[in-house]
Amino acid sequence: MVEVELMDSARFVLSGIEPEPGYGLVTIRIVDEDDDTPDALIIPVGTIKRIELRKAPEERLARVGFSIPAP
Repeated sequence: MVEVELMDSARFVLSGIEPEPGYGLVTIRIVDEDDDTPDALIIPVGTIKRIELRKAPEERLARVGFSIPAP
């Protein structure tokens, strides 16, 4: 399980991260826990305060990790 904390103390559990669009920005894909959470955010790399890696709970083991986009 990957969780990111931003400088404004917002925390998100990620399903993926992409280097797009570039120029100091990345796209983080968020695990949808409720309808108010966006599916993805484009953020400046400098706003990432901390990235935590943890063992996933048993019921989520099938979804662990990131998928590599096809070229």
